[in-house]
Amino acid sequence: MKLPKTKKANNISRSRFGHQTLKRYAHHLADEVFKSEEDPRRYSEQLLTVCTQARDKDFLIVHNPGGWGHASIEDCLDWERGIIDGVTGVLQKMGYTFAFIQYFRSGFGWREEFADFREQLRFFSDKSSQMANWLRFIIDHIHGVKVVLIGVSQGAAFGNAVMQHLGRTCPVYSIELGFPFLYKARRVKTGRILAIDGNGIDNDKLVQGTFLDALGIFLAAPFKWLVYRIRGKPKSFPHCVDTPGHRYEWGNVKIQRQIRDFLRTNFGRDSREL
Repeated sequence: MKLPKTKKANNISRSRFGHQTLKRYAHHLADEVFKSEEDPRRYSEQLLTVCTQARDKDFLIVHNPGGWGHASIEDCLDWERGIIDGVTGVLQKMGYTFAFIQYFRSGFGWREEFADFREQLRFFSDKSSQMANWLRFIIDHIHGVKVVLIGVSQGAAFGNAVMQHLGRTCPVYSIELGFPFLYKARRVKTGRILAIDGNGIDNDKLVQGTFLDALGIFLAAPFKWLVYRIRGKPKSFPHCVDTPGHRYEWGNVKIQRQIRDFLRTNFGRDSREL
Protein backbone atom coordinates (compact mmCIF):
# COMPACT_ATOMS: atom_id res chain seq x y z
CA MET A 1 0.00 0.00 0.00
CA LYS A 2 1.27 3.44 -0.86
CA LEU A 3 0.73 5.82 2.00
CA PRO A 4 0.51 9.61 1.54
CA LYS A 5 3.82 11.41 1.81
CA THR A 6 4.39 13.54 4.86
CA LYS A 7 5.77 17.04 5.03
CA LYS A 8 9.49 17.28 5.51
CA ALA A 9 10.28 17.22 9.20
CA ASN A 10 12.27 20.02 10.76
CA ASN A 11 15.90 19.51 11.68
CA ILE A 12 15.39 19.70 15.43
CA SER A 13 15.29 16.26 17.03
CA ARG A 14 12.55 15.88 19.61
CA SER A 15 14.05 12.84 21.27
CA ARG A 16 14.92 13.60 24.88
CA PHE A 17 17.92 11.26 24.96
CA GLY A 18 20.94 10.36 22.87
CA HIS A 19 20.91 7.13 20.87
CA GLN A 20 23.07 5.13 23.27
CA THR A 21 21.01 6.19 26.28
CA LEU A 22 17.81 5.39 24.40
CA LYS A 23 19.21 1.99 23.43
CA ARG A 24 20.10 1.22 27.05
CA TYR A 25 16.62 2.18 28.24
CA ALA A 26 14.99 0.08 25.49
CA HIS A 27 16.95 -3.04 26.46
CA HIS A 28 16.15 -2.45 30.13
CA LEU A 29 12.42 -2.21 29.39
CA ALA A 30 12.52 -5.34 27.22
CA ASP A 31 14.19 -7.29 30.01
CA GLU A 32 11.52 -6.14 32.46
CA VAL A 33 8.61 -6.93 30.15
CA PHE A 34 9.68 -10.44 29.20
CA LYS A 35 11.24 -11.52 32.50
CA SER A 36 13.70 -13.73 30.59
CA GLU A 37 10.83 -15.90 29.30
CA GLU A 38 11.39 -14.69 25.73
CA ASP A 39 14.26 -13.16 23.87
CA PRO A 40 13.76 -9.41 24.37
CA ARG A 41 16.07 -8.41 21.51
CA ARG A 42 13.35 -8.07 18.88
CA TYR A 43 11.20 -6.03 21.27
CA SER A 44 13.98 -3.57 22.09
CA GLU A 45 15.20 -3.29 18.50
CA GLN A 46 11.68 -2.53 17.33
CA LEU A 47 11.38 0.17 19.98
CA LEU A 48 14.55 1.83 18.76
CA THR A 49 13.44 1.62 15.12
CA VAL A 50 10.06 3.16 15.87
CA CYS A 51 11.61 5.93 17.97
CA THR A 52 13.83 6.78 15.01
CA GLN A 53 10.86 6.83 12.62
CA ALA A 54 8.68 8.89 14.98
CA ARG A 55 11.36 11.47 15.79
CA ASP A 56 10.34 14.94 14.56
CA LYS A 57 6.86 13.66 13.64
CA ASP A 58 3.57 14.92 15.01
CA PHE A 59 1.91 11.50 14.97
CA LEU A 60 2.71 7.83 15.10
CA ILE A 61 -0.02 5.82 13.37
CA VAL A 62 -0.11 2.20 14.53
CA HIS A 63 -2.15 -0.48 12.79
CA ASN A 64 -3.16 -3.48 14.89
CA PRO A 65 -4.10 -6.25 12.42
CA GLY A 66 -7.22 -8.28 13.11
CA GLY A 67 -7.43 -12.07 13.02
CA TRP A 68 -4.29 -13.60 14.49
CA GLY A 69 -2.58 -10.22 14.59
CA HIS A 70 0.19 -10.84 12.08
CA ALA A 71 -1.19 -9.80 8.67
CA SER A 72 1.06 -7.40 6.81
CA ILE A 73 -0.51 -4.47 4.99
CA GLU A 74 -0.26 -6.33 1.69
CA ASP A 75 -2.33 -9.19 3.11
CA CYS A 76 -5.06 -7.03 4.64
CA LEU A 77 -8.41 -6.53 2.98
CA ASP A 78 -8.67 -3.60 0.56
CA TRP A 79 -11.17 -1.72 2.71
CA GLU A 80 -8.96 -2.05 5.80
CA ARG A 81 -6.06 -0.54 3.87
CA GLY A 82 -8.46 2.15 2.71
CA ILE A 83 -9.23 3.14 6.31
CA ILE A 84 -5.51 3.56 7.03
CA ASP A 85 -5.06 5.65 3.88
CA GLY A 86 -8.07 7.73 4.88
CA VAL A 87 -6.82 8.46 8.40
CA THR A 88 -3.31 9.36 7.27
CA GLY A 89 -4.71 11.46 4.43
CA VAL A 90 -6.85 13.52 6.80
CA LEU A 91 -3.94 14.16 9.16
CA GLN A 92 -1.75 15.15 6.24
CA LYS A 93 -4.39 17.57 5.00
CA MET A 94 -4.47 19.12 8.46
CA GLY A 95 -0.77 19.86 8.07
CA TYR A 96 0.62 17.17 10.34
CA THR A 97 3.55 14.84 9.77
CA PHE A 98 3.35 11.17 10.72
CA ALA A 99 5.13 7.85 10.79
CA PHE A 100 3.21 4.66 10.10
CA ILE A 101 3.94 1.19 11.45
CA GLN A 102 2.19 -2.10 12.12
CA TYR A 103 2.27 -3.77 15.52
CA PHE A 104 2.14 -7.56 15.21
CA ARG A 105 0.90 -9.14 18.41
CA SER A 106 1.74 -12.67 17.19
CA GLY A 107 3.82 -14.51 14.63
CA PHE A 108 3.08 -17.27 12.14
CA GLY A 109 2.53 -20.94 12.84
CA TRP A 110 0.14 -22.96 14.95
CA ARG A 111 2.10 -22.39 18.17
CA GLU A 112 1.87 -18.62 17.83
CA GLU A 113 -1.79 -18.75 16.85
CA PHE A 114 -2.67 -21.07 19.71
CA ALA A 115 -0.90 -18.70 22.11
CA ASP A 116 -2.86 -15.80 20.63
CA PHE A 117 -6.11 -17.74 20.98
CA ARG A 118 -5.41 -18.14 24.71
CA GLU A 119 -4.73 -14.42 24.89
CA GLN A 120 -8.03 -13.67 23.15
CA LEU A 121 -9.85 -15.67 25.82
CA ARG A 122 -8.21 -13.40 28.42
CA PHE A 123 -8.92 -10.19 26.48
CA PHE A 124 -5.25 -9.99 25.46
CA SER A 125 -4.18 -9.46 29.07
CA ASP A 126 -0.42 -10.03 28.65
CA LYS A 127 0.05 -8.86 25.08
CA SER A 128 -1.89 -5.63 25.59
CA SER A 129 0.25 -4.87 28.63
CA GLN A 130 3.39 -5.39 26.52
CA MET A 131 2.15 -2.99 23.87
CA ALA A 132 1.11 -0.41 26.48
CA ASN A 133 4.66 -0.45 27.88
CA TRP A 134 5.98 -0.16 24.33
CA LEU A 135 3.84 2.92 23.70
CA ARG A 136 4.72 4.55 27.02
CA PHE A 137 8.40 4.21 26.15
CA ILE A 138 7.91 5.93 22.79
CA ILE A 139 5.86 8.76 24.27
CA ASP A 140 8.31 9.28 27.14
CA HIS A 141 11.32 9.46 24.84
CA ILE A 142 9.90 11.23 21.77
CA HIS A 143 8.66 14.55 23.04
CA GLY A 144 5.29 15.76 21.78
CA VAL A 145 4.37 12.79 19.59
CA LYS A 146 0.74 11.63 19.62
CA VAL A 147 -0.30 8.07 18.79
CA VAL A 148 -3.36 6.90 16.87
CA LEU A 149 -4.18 3.19 16.93
CA ILE A 150 -6.26 1.70 14.10
CA GLY A 151 -7.81 -1.72 14.54
CA VAL A 152 -10.54 -3.78 12.91
CA SER A 153 -12.28 -6.75 14.54
CA GLN A 154 -9.77 -8.54 16.80
CA GLY A 155 -7.43 -5.62 16.19
CA ALA A 156 -10.10 -3.27 17.54
CA ALA A 157 -10.51 -5.38 20.68
CA PHE A 158 -6.76 -5.54 21.16
CA GLY A 159 -6.48 -1.76 20.80
CA ASN A 160 -9.18 -1.28 23.43
CA ALA A 161 -7.35 -3.58 25.84
CA VAL A 162 -4.17 -1.55 25.29
CA MET A 163 -6.05 1.70 25.97
CA GLN A 164 -7.24 0.33 29.30
CA HIS A 165 -3.65 -0.22 30.40
CA LEU A 166 -2.66 3.30 29.35
CA GLY A 167 -5.35 5.15 31.25
CA ARG A 168 -7.10 8.40 30.32
CA THR A 169 -4.19 10.86 30.32
CA CYS A 170 -1.76 9.21 27.90
CA PRO A 171 -1.76 10.91 24.44
CA VAL A 172 -2.89 7.76 22.65
CA TYR A 173 -6.11 7.59 20.63
CA SER A 174 -7.85 4.54 19.21
CA ILE A 175 -10.06 4.07 16.14
CA GLU A 176 -11.91 0.76 16.57
CA LEU A 177 -14.06 -0.70 13.81
CA GLY A 178 -16.15 -3.87 14.01
CA PHE A 179 -15.51 -4.65 17.69
CA PRO A 180 -16.49 -8.36 18.19
CA PHE A 181 -19.44 -8.94 20.49
CA LEU A 182 -17.50 -11.63 22.37
CA TYR A 183 -15.50 -8.91 24.14
CA LYS A 184 -18.28 -6.35 24.67
CA ALA A 185 -18.40 -6.89 28.44
CA ARG A 186 -14.70 -5.94 28.71
CA ARG A 187 -14.87 -2.88 26.50
CA VAL A 188 -14.40 0.72 27.64
CA LYS A 189 -15.27 3.95 25.82
CA THR A 190 -13.65 7.33 26.40
CA GLY A 191 -13.19 10.54 24.47
CA ARG A 192 -9.94 9.14 23.11
CA ILE A 193 -11.70 6.12 21.56
CA LEU A 194 -13.80 6.12 18.40
CA ALA A 195 -16.03 3.04 18.26
CA ILE A 196 -17.68 2.28 14.91
CA ASP A 197 -19.91 -0.75 15.28
CA GLY A 198 -21.69 -0.80 11.96
CA ASN A 199 -21.43 0.50 8.41
CA GLY A 200 -25.01 1.82 8.28
CA ILE A 201 -25.88 -0.54 5.43
CA ASP A 202 -25.84 -4.12 6.69
CA ASN A 203 -25.98 -5.53 10.20
CA ASP A 204 -22.50 -6.67 11.25
CA LYS A 205 -23.05 -10.15 12.67
CA LEU A 206 -19.63 -10.19 14.27
CA VAL A 207 -20.64 -7.09 16.26
CA GLN A 208 -24.37 -7.47 16.78
CA GLY A 209 -24.75 -11.21 16.32
CA THR A 210 -24.76 -14.20 18.65
CA PHE A 211 -22.26 -16.91 19.49
CA LEU A 212 -23.97 -19.21 17.00
CA ASP A 213 -23.59 -16.59 14.26
CA ALA A 214 -19.87 -16.30 14.97
CA LEU A 215 -19.46 -20.07 15.15
CA GLY A 216 -21.12 -20.52 11.77
CA ILE A 217 -18.93 -17.86 10.18
CA PHE A 218 -15.67 -19.36 11.45
CA LEU A 219 -16.65 -22.97 10.75
CA ALA A 220 -17.43 -22.09 7.14
CA ALA A 221 -14.08 -20.33 6.60
CA PRO A 222 -11.86 -23.47 6.27
CA PHE A 223 -14.16 -24.89 3.58
CA LYS A 224 -14.06 -21.63 1.63
CA TRP A 225 -10.28 -21.57 1.99
CA LEU A 226 -10.11 -25.11 0.55
CA VAL A 227 -12.46 -24.33 -2.34
CA TYR A 228 -10.39 -21.32 -3.37
CA ARG A 229 -7.24 -23.45 -3.39
CA ILE A 230 -8.89 -26.19 -5.47
CA ARG A 231 -9.98 -23.55 -7.99
CA GLY A 232 -6.40 -22.32 -8.23
CA LYS A 233 -7.26 -18.96 -6.70
CA PRO A 234 -5.92 -19.31 -3.14
CA LYS A 235 -6.86 -16.74 -0.52
CA SER A 236 -5.51 -16.21 2.95
CA PHE A 237 -7.65 -17.54 5.79
CA PRO A 238 -8.79 -14.11 7.06
CA HIS A 239 -10.14 -13.35 3.58
CA CYS A 240 -12.33 -16.44 3.86
CA VAL A 241 -14.00 -15.29 7.07
CA ASP A 242 -16.98 -13.83 5.25
CA THR A 243 -19.00 -11.89 7.79
CA PRO A 244 -22.15 -10.08 6.58
CA GLY A 245 -21.89 -6.37 7.29
CA HIS A 246 -18.26 -6.59 8.43
CA ARG A 247 -16.98 -4.12 5.82
CA TYR A 248 -15.98 -0.60 6.78
CA GLU A 249 -15.20 1.19 3.52
CA TRP A 250 -13.57 4.61 3.63
CA GLY A 251 -15.89 5.56 0.78
CA ASN A 252 -18.85 5.02 3.09
CA VAL A 253 -19.95 8.58 3.98
CA LYS A 254 -21.15 7.61 7.45
CA ILE A 255 -17.85 5.96 8.39
CA GLN A 256 -15.72 8.68 6.84
CA ARG A 257 -17.66 11.42 8.64
CA GLN A 258 -17.25 9.73 12.04
CA ILE A 259 -13.50 9.38 11.58
CA ARG A 260 -13.08 12.93 10.29
CA ASP A 261 -15.11 14.33 13.19
CA PHE A 262 -13.05 12.33 15.69
CA LEU A 263 -9.77 13.62 14.26
CA ARG A 264 -11.08 17.18 14.01
CA THR A 265 -12.38 17.16 17.59
CA ASN A 266 -9.09 15.93 19.02
CA PHE A 267 -6.54 17.50 16.67
CA GLY A 268 -8.27 20.03 14.42
CA ARG A 269 -6.60 23.36 13.92
CA ASP A 270 -9.38 24.65 11.72
CA SER A 271 -12.53 22.74 10.78
CA ARG A 272 -12.22 24.11 7.23
CA GLU A 273 -9.12 21.95 6.77
CA LEU A 274 -11.33 18.87 6.72
